[in-house]
Amino acid sequence: MCGIVGYAGPRDCSEVLVSTLTNLEYRGYDSAGIAVFDEKNIIETVKSEGKLSNLKNKLETLGKPEGHIGIGHTRWATHGEPSDVNSHPHSAPRVTIVHNGIIENYQELKEFLTGKGKTFISETDTEVVAQLLDYYYDGDPITTIDKVMGEVTGSFALGIMFAEFPDRIYAVRRESPLIVGVADGESFIASDVTAILQYTKNYYLLEHDEIATLTRDSVSFVDKYLNPIEKELKVADWDREAAQKAGYPHFMIKEINEQPTAISTTVNPRIRGGLPNLDECGLTLDILKDLKSITVVACGTAMHAGMVGKYVIEDIARVPVNVDIASEFRYRNPIIGEGDLVIIISQSGETADSLAALRLSKQRGAKVLAIVNAKGSSIAREADMVIYTLAGPEIAVASTKAYITQISVMYLFAFELALAKGTVSTAECKRLTSALQKMPEAVKYVIESVDEICQYVGSKLITADSLLYIGRGLDYALSMEGSLKLKEVSYIHSESYAAGELKHGTISLIDDEMPVIAVATQSDLIEKTISNVVEVKSRGAKVILVCTDSCANKIKDGIADYKIIIPHIDELLMPITAVLPLQILAYYTSVNRGNNPDQPRNLAKSVTVE
Repeated sequence: MCGIVGYAGPRDCSEVLVSTLTNLEYRGYDSAGIAVFDEKNIIETVKSEGKLSNLKNKLETLGKPEGHIGIGHTRWATHGEPSDVNSHPHSAPRVTIVHNGIIENYQELKEFLTGKGKTFISETDTEVVAQLLDYYYDGDPITTIDKVMGEVTGSFALGIMFAEFPDRIYAVRRESPLIVGVADGESFIASDVTAILQYTKNYYLLEHDEIATLTRDSVSFVDKYLNPIEKELKVADWDREAAQKAGYPHFMIKEINEQPTAISTTVNPRIRGGLPNLDECGLTLDILKDLKSITVVACGTAMHAGMVGKYVIEDIARVPVNVDIASEFRYRNPIIGEGDLVIIISQSGETADSLAALRLSKQRGAKVLAIVNAKGSSIAREADMVIYTLAGPEIAVASTKAYITQISVMYLFAFELALAKGTVSTAECKRLTSALQKMPEAVKYVIESVDEICQYVGSKLITADSLLYIGRGLDYALSMEGSLKLKEVSYIHSESYAAGELKHGTISLIDDEMPVIAVATQSDLIEKTISNVVEVKSRGAKVILVCTDSCANKIKDGIADYKIIIPHIDELLMPITAVLPLQILAYYTSVNRGNNPDQPRNLAKSVTVE
C-alpha cells in the first residue's frame, strides 16, 4: 500500500526522499510527494498525482526544496480520488505528516475539528490527523502524538514534522509497518527496509504505539506509556543488488528466473539426514502426530499456495485441511480452538486481513504457524511459530518466487506431517524430500525451455477480452494461480474453473473468441481433463494446453491449438514446475500489451488495509 520515507542527515534531502520512494514503487501508488525543511527552516511541500516521474518533473520545474530533514510518500488512494490535493504530505499550521493505513473514525474527528474552526482542503483521512495534531499541540511533540494516538482508531504509520522542531522527524505506528534506519550521521524512516538499502542495512523495528524521534545524529524511542526504551538493532540480510533488475527488463522476469535459487535457499536448510526438519519453529514429530485438522488462511497468491498444500497434505498425510480467504475468515464465525493448527501464509507478513485472522485464531486457543518472507513482520512476530520462505526481496507486485517458496515450505510440512502420522515410511519420505531438493535444477530447465513458446503464445492473447483456465486436482489449484497472474499484469479478464464444472453453466461463455488455458499434468486425471478440453474445443475455443511430455503422448493431434510441454516429474511435485509456464505466459502477455508488469494498475504489493 502507501509508502513512507523520511530522512535526517547531511545529504540533499530531496534527492534521498525521491530515491527511497523509487525503491518503494513496487508497493503500488497513484501519487507522490515530499516535504522538506528548507534553509530557512520552513517546511516546503511538493506533490503530484501519478507516477514519481510527475513529481520529479515538478521538482525540476519548480525547484527542489533545499534541506536536510524531510518526509516523503507514495499514496495508494483510499479516501478521496488520486489528485494533487489528496496527495501526501498533508499539513496543518504547525504540523506536516505522511500516513499509511486507514483512520476508521476520521469522519467523527473531522466533524469535531470543523466545529472547532478547522477547515479542510482534501478528502483524505490523513488531513484529519494533521489537523488533530495541530489542535492538540502543546509545544511537546511526544505528548501531542500520544494524545492523538488515544483519539484515533484504525491502522496507521505516521511520519511527522513539527514546524517548531526543524532538526527532527517523529514516527509512530499501529498495525501498519514502519522501520527506523540508522547510519553514521544519518537517520531514516521507511515502510520497508528495501527503501533504504542503498544507504544502510541497519534498522530498528518500531512496535505498536511506540514513538520514535530522529535527528541526523541519533534516534530514540518511547513506549506507549512514554517511557524511554532501548531497542535491538537489526541488520537486513538483503543487499541493494538483490533489489535491482540486474540487466533484466523487468523485476517480474528477473524474479521468475531467481526461483531455482529461492527454492534451494528455502528448502535445503530444513533437511537433516535426508528428512524434512522443522524444529526451528517448534514443529516436532511429537507435535505433528497429534494434529487432527489444519486451517490455512491467506489472500490471493498465498491462498493458492495454501490450496496446493491442501491437496498434498490430504493426499499423503490424510489430515483434513480447510483453506480460507483471510478477508472472509473472521466473518463466518470459524470453528477453531484449542488443539487446532492455523497456518497463515503471507509474503509481506503485514497483510491486514491475514493478521486479523491470526489474532482471532489465537484468541480462540488455536496454535498459529506463519509462513512469511519478511523477517520481523507483524505476522511473524505474533504467530506462535514461523517458517521464513527466504525468497529474498520480491519487488514486482505480481508474486512469483514468493509463491514457489511458499509451496516449497508446504511440501516440507506435508512430508514431515505424513512421516509423523505414519502414512508414509521413512524411505518414502526420504524419496519425496530428495525429489524436492532436485527441484531447483528442474525449475531452471523448464524456465529456459518454455520461454520462447510462452512469448509466442502470449502474442496470441493480446486481443482477448476474456479467457478461462481449467484443470483438475492439483492442476485446478495451479489454474487459480495462473488466472490470477494473467489478470494482474495483462488486465485481461480471466477466471479459473475446475474442469468438470464447465458443463454446469460456464460453458455457455465459450465461443470462437474465447481462449481456454488447460493444465493437464496428473496422469490419473488426464483422460477426464482432455474430455473437457474437447468440450470447449468443439464450441470454438482456442485451446492452450500446458501438459507433461508423458501426457502429451496420450493426446491426439488437433485437440489443442498450442501446447506448452514440460518434463514429467513426480506428479505430487508437478505444481512447482507447471506454474512456471503460467507465470511466463502472464509476463509476456503483459509486455506484448504494452503494460508494465512490475506495477500493475490499482494493485499494491503489501495490502495493509482491510
